[in-house]
Amino acid sequence: MLALSTGSLALLLGASLSMAAAIAHLACIVLGAPAYRVLGAGERMARAVEAGRLRPTLVTLAIAGVLVAWAVFALSGSGVVQRLPLTRLALVAITLAYLGRAVAFPLLKPRLPENSNTFWWISSGLCGVIGLLHAYGTLSLWSTL
Repeated sequence: MLALSTGSLALLLGASLSMAAAIAHLACIVLGAPAYRVLGAGERMARAVEAGRLRPTLVTLAIAGVLVAWAVFALSGSGVVQRLPLTRLALVAITLAYLGRAVAFPLLKPRLPENSNTFWWISSGLCGVIGLLHAYGTLSLWSTL
């Protein structure tokens, strides 16, 4: 069995949460407008899905793709998969993106008024947790990245 340091475990957990978020986004595409509503994406997005517009699917696929890529970099940093080029830089950028998203929601919320308060609090909290996991893992493993 592979013995992992706490830094590796933090990145592994962060990767798992990123993958879970990617799967949730993909589930919206499969399940349609009701899933967009449940996850708090806003009525405008749900109506666009119901109208058969392509934009919600493309936006959702793009977000899921980014989340999968971030999970792969976290797995690379943790040592679970082969080291990818620029892993250190990617993990710093991913950490900053997650933490930035966590704290910037008061600035983002007015630009996306359709998203529910529940969406903003839960998604921002999750981004904060994932960002802190990435920060801890990246700092703990800095010399090996």
